[in-house]
Amino acid sequence: MIPGVQFVVDEDGEKTAVVIDLRKNFELWEDFYDRALAMQRRREPRESLTQVKPRLRPRRRRPARG
Repeated sequence: MIPGVQFVVDEDGEKTAVVIDLRKNFELWEDFYDRALAMQRRREPRESLTQVKPRLRPRRRRPARG
């Protein structure tokens, strides 16, 4: 069992939900947040990488260390 994770079960003993203590499993918070944001934005128009690339600033190359 993972510390800070509890399963909620119904009267038949089937798992129906999970409770995750994000203080003990803080690394999961970013994943939950990213997923929620993706779901919120799923109907927004999309752009391909080919469309976006011309708008990106070219990266400056650093001089080689010698």
